[in-house]
Amino acid sequence: MTNGAQALITTLVDSGVEVCFGNPGTSEMHFVAALDTVPQMRGVLCLFEGVVTGAADGYARIAGKPAATLLHLGPGLGNGLANLHNARRAHVPVVNVIGDHATYHKKYDAPLESDIEPLADWTHGWTRRTTAGKEVGRDAAEAVAASLSTPARIANLILPADVSWDEGAEASGRVAPKPAAAPDPKVVNEIADVLRTGEPTVLLIGGPATGVDGLGAADRIAAATGARVLVETFPTRLTRGAGVPAADRLGYLAEQAAFQLDGIKHLIVAGTRAPVSFFAYPGKQSVLTPEGAAVHTLAGLDTDVVGALQELAEVLAPGTSPRPADAAPPELPSGELTPQNWVQVIGALLPQDAIVSDESNTSGLLLPAATAGSPRHDVLTLTGGAIGQGLPVALGAAIAAPDRPVIALQADGSAAYTISALWTMAREHLDVTVVLINNSAYAILR
Repeated sequence: MTNGAQALITTLVDSGVEVCFGNPGTSEMHFVAALDTVPQMRGVLCLFEGVVTGAADGYARIAGKPAATLLHLGPGLGNGLANLHNARRAHVPVVNVIGDHATYHKKYDAPLESDIEPLADWTHGWTRRTTAGKEVGRDAAEAVAASLSTPARIANLILPADVSWDEGAEASGRVAPKPAAAPDPKVVNEIADVLRTGEPTVLLIGGPATGVDGLGAADRIAAATGARVLVETFPTRLTRGAGVPAADRLGYLAEQAAFQLDGIKHLIVAGTRAPVSFFAYPGKQSVLTPEGAAVHTLAGLDTDVVGALQELAEVLAPGTSPRPADAAPPELPSGELTPQNWVQVIGALLPQDAIVSDESNTSGLLLPAATAGSPRHDVLTLTGGAIGQGLPVALGAAIAAPDRPVIALQADGSAAYTISALWTMAREHLDVTVVLINNSAYAILR
């Protein structure tokens, strides 16, 4: 006989989910036992739920598909919410399996009893409580499909303990996710007309557009029209370096962004939104688009943004190719290591196809320039601003791509939030190099 936990895990595997990051408790023990009966699912133990959820985020950014998490009741979910916030802002697929008390036990209001649904709904994703072993397979398949819809999102499946141990459960087949909407030819032609005016224009790209194909199409558009390409401030996954078309990121500080956008007449957004200041400041505008500039949306979050950029490139620059960046790593600096030259060390030594989890924060402002000519690499950034992401994201990325070197550039203060990620990296024998940037201060407050 198959119990609910076995049916759930089998369905996850059949739906393409092969890794489960977990910090389980008593109510999840049948799920843990079931992992031994479904060897296709890799269980990865973490010591804190913020590491669990951050690792699932990093895994999805590289693998392009969800990992599962295993969280212990409402408090466990609560401990993981900060990095689920970052995952939500990254628009990556995550499937949370949240253990709960047995259905008949909830009425007794045991100490760990809590309202899980409101916490799960906070992720702005998909939430369902499975109520019987015969339903758990279907619910799991629909959770995976929901996470992989466009845009990708967080799916929360609440698993009562008795559903987990119920016998007679059945696995379910894969459910197709909602696909991305096709680009609108009318919108593509309208934006082509805007670009043909020759007026100062910025093309701001984000989401899937920050990979090689999207960057290549954007570069072709820029070369043909004179528009400037900028990448959203905190991209989910940005491919850059030698052989990849170069594009600057929009500055984090409002003053930086305002300088980059000064004088434009048009802002075209693709796979992201028009930028706003991260915080409000006295006497300063929240909207960063210059007054009088028109904002045009080529492709929203629910649209095939790479396809839209490629169609626009074919309209404006048929038959052209993107301009790859030259290989030009900086020289390895000599003398003492300083807050200024450490980025040159990274740029000089960065290996080919590295994955960089960048939570260097205020210490890393010069990093993009120092690595622009380094070998091709992917950068994973702090999409939601909730610090404590860097180490868990590096962990998840290393699980997703064991053949690629992972470098975590980690501010010391942020590292303290999820330092136990190091334990899991060691336990799983992962190829992760951690560079801890010790500025001995909470520098943003200065």
